[in-house]
Amino acid sequence: MQVKNFTLRYNAGMAKDSKESVEQLATRLLKQRQKLCTAESCTGGLIAKTLTDLAGSSDWFERGFVTYSNQAKNEMLAVPASVIEDYGAVSEPVAAAMAIGALRHSHADFSVAVTGVAGPGGGSEEKPVGTVWVAVASADEVIANRFQFNGDREAVREATLVAALEALIDLVDSD
Repeated sequence: MQVKNFTLRYNAGMAKDSKESVEQLATRLLKQRQKLCTAESCTGGLIAKTLTDLAGSSDWFERGFVTYSNQAKNEMLAVPASVIEDYGAVSEPVAAAMAIGALRHSHADFSVAVTGVAGPGGGSEEKPVGTVWVAVASADEVIANRFQFNGDREAVREATLVAALEALIDLVDSD
């Protein structure tokens, strides 16, 4: 497993970069006549909010799931409770299952799922604060990556947003 390490501090420029990424993603999805959905835990809806900040997003954004609790992951996305118990909520299998579940419970062509430890508490030696899994899925593939972000809660969540948008653009471009 490869861990991607990033040190990002929140700054006003990140919002501009995110907006540009959303515009790029929207252009690609509209061109392909496809839609996406989100499944979020540690970001609490930030990705969906950022996507829908762009006027006209209803043409390419299908829905968002905020599944902060393990029960919500199970009930809304059909993430097996046994997977959560065996690997923990912040894990590759859970992130992948969230991405697949979001696709299965929507009419979207692509999904992104995020689960992590935004902090300031909740971390462990194995999964310290800043540990985040980002998974993207289409009907043909699921890709999950682990990130280790540094910074406070806001910085971790913003870094997760940026990583999710980049992963979505890469997936849509490869389709």
